[in-house]
Amino acid sequence: MIFDDDEKLIRKALAGQEKAWVKLVKRYEKRIYNYSLRMTGATDEAMDLVQEVFLAVFRNLPNYRGDGVFQAWLFRIASNRCTDFLRRRNTNPLAQTSATDTEILKSTQSAEEDVHRNQENRSVLEMLSSLSQEQRQVVELKLFQSMTFDEIEGFTGLSANTAKTRFYSALQNLRKTVEVPHAI
Repeated sequence: MIFDDDEKLIRKALAGQEKAWVKLVKRYEKRIYNYSLRMTGATDEAMDLVQEVFLAVFRNLPNYRGDGVFQAWLFRIASNRCTDFLRRRNTNPLAQTSATDTEILKSTQSAEEDVHRNQENRSVLEMLSSLSQEQRQVVELKLFQSMTFDEIEGFTGLSANTAKTRFYSALQNLRKTVEVPHAI
């Protein structure tokens, strides 16, 4: 099981085995990047946040008690870093995000497929950016991290009912951005 393997890697990393730390980072870096990208909508900021998250994990790994799942602890750190970033960005009048900031990493498929995929990803990021930070977080955890509402409750400290309310409210808001605004 991956969770047991995480615990072994953590013990080895704490014992000074660099390969164990690298393996742990590689296991989660794409997921943390994608989470950060969907929360911020900007590739540069997402890359910076990945570095911040893993630096925080490295510094705090000795304090990890192991009484929960490492993945949840890691994503809680990522969530806190994204929240802090979004607060700073919202209070900084010079901070701006343009559509070009949301370019997604290229895959190894054909150029035409890359263009189509990037357009779809950009559209998803733009739709997610229309949500409040609170709604975006619940959508991210429910849809992209496949958490149950009970897991979201444990992760965020929100009640499961509040998480459900935010999720379904976010879906309503997304529906408004997708549907044609006028009737035939």
